[in-house]
Amino acid sequence: QVQLVESGGGLVQPGGTLRLSCAASGSILSIHAMGWYRQAPGKERELVAGISSGGSTNYADSVKGRFTITRDNAKNTVFLQMNTLKPEDTAVYFCYGDIGTPSISMRYWGQGTQVTVSS
Repeated sequence: QVQLVESGGGLVQPGGTLRLSCAASGSILSIHAMGWYRQAPGKERELVAGISSGGSTNYADSVKGRFTITRDNAKNTVFLQMNTLKPEDTAVYFCYGDIGTPSISMRYWGQGTQVTVSS
């Protein structure tokens, strides 16, 4: 069994910063990738940032230059540093992990954390 627990959301003013964390625990032999999606009211869920087992990263165009995804492999944890936040960043952020064996993985999801950017 694998669980993802995320934290760090909250209310912040435009231009502010937040750091999200997501820790995986349980039966983990291999992590293929981890990252975050987000879903705002009335919008489809979108990939915000991801990091692969090899360390390569990808970001949504809307967050490039403002958000940074990093990882702590020893703790099976990923972080999302969010700088210069904008109201349009307001959403529920869901951590994901592609976790399993070296050959196959399953997609696991965190519980979601609310990020609200408002003055």
